[in-house]
Amino acid sequence: MHAFALPAEHLDTASEQLTMVVGWGEKLGVLFAGLLGAMSITSEVRHGTIRPTFLVTPQRSRVVAAKVAAGMFFGAGFGLIATALALGAGSAALATRGIENQLDAGAYTLLLAGAFAAAALWAAIGVGLGAVVRDQVPALIGICAWLLLIEGLLLGDLFGAVGDVSRFAPGAAAAAISGQEPDKLLAPGVALVLLALYAAAAAVAGSVATARRDVI
Repeated sequence: MHAFALPAEHLDTASEQLTMVVGWGEKLGVLFAGLLGAMSITSEVRHGTIRPTFLVTPQRSRVVAAKVAAGMFFGAGFGLIATALALGAGSAALATRGIENQLDAGAYTLLLAGAFAAAALWAAIGVGLGAVVRDQVPALIGICAWLLLIEGLLLGDLFGAVGDVSRFAPGAAAAAISGQEPDKLLAPGVALVLLALYAAAAAVAGSVATARRDVI
């Protein structure tokens, strides 16, 4: 539906087609991977099942590490499936409208691989944020607001020079890994390293917060 609504003159380059049409698969995959990661720990806190979990595994850092690993596994699947569906639907929409598809095999490969990695790392970020916040509703709303609203404003012209700095934000890094907006965002390799650092920092922060706080 998004591809059908866009003016044809805005879809005549590979960069525009990648970012404005099929790139939404990566964005949604990352979003749901982050939400999945946060829910993996906030749901346990919310329903009280975190108590028996920690009784069985008193070393809380191992629990957080296990959730990070599981979250990354399933999050990567979210990213891959969402992006594959977006590629299929977007390509079909372009063909239906008679617009030549400018994306080559390299662009398809980078988008799929980048979305796979970005969603996995964002799942780890979600686990870390969920462990720090613990309250499910604020954690989920915060992830949605950051990815869908705040970073969009920062990358736009609303804040002027802030847009240059916002390239280093975690959502922008996720998009850059898959090759989107190469003129504005970081190179895919640099973005991958940066997002991995974000994921590691979030996981460590979540592990430390979980170890130091009492279970409610």
